[in-house]
Amino acid sequence: MQKVRIAELDRRMSPASRRVPVAKALETEGLALNYFELAPGESFAFGYHCHHDQEEVFYVQEGTATFETDDGEISVEEGEAIRFAPGDHQQGFNHTDERVVALAIGSPKESTDIDLYGDCEDCGERTPQKIEMVETKDALVTVCLECGEQTGRYT
Repeated sequence: MQKVRIAELDRRMSPASRRVPVAKALETEGLALNYFELAPGESFAFGYHCHHDQEEVFYVQEGTATFETDDGEISVEEGEAIRFAPGDHQQGFNHTDERVVALAIGSPKESTDIDLYGDCEDCGERTPQKIEMVETKDALVTVCLECGEQTGRYT
């Protein structure tokens, strides 16, 4: 048995104000679990993406999250959950003026087959992206795979 207090865990670099890898602290074997706090305008993810090898469930504890999907935008309110099957594209945002608090649960724990897309100003469209650690190791960046330009920076 493992027990942790989320408030005492360190955050991870992310587009969210706070992303805490709870599964790591709990030493789970087959389950990913992340705690998120999103300020207005923030996102859960580095871009529009899908995990081909993982299903994800988001449970919104506070506020309202809006998920962009292939079927349009879907709002998930406090006390509601949403599931994305492997291969479902999505990106969740906080489009409100209030904080969003949510848990993200994924299975299996590790996901390595991911498609990630983001807006590239140089290309003028949404393009395939990759995530890299900067040389100083104090930030992550998203990089357009078509032109090589940096499209985002996250601490």
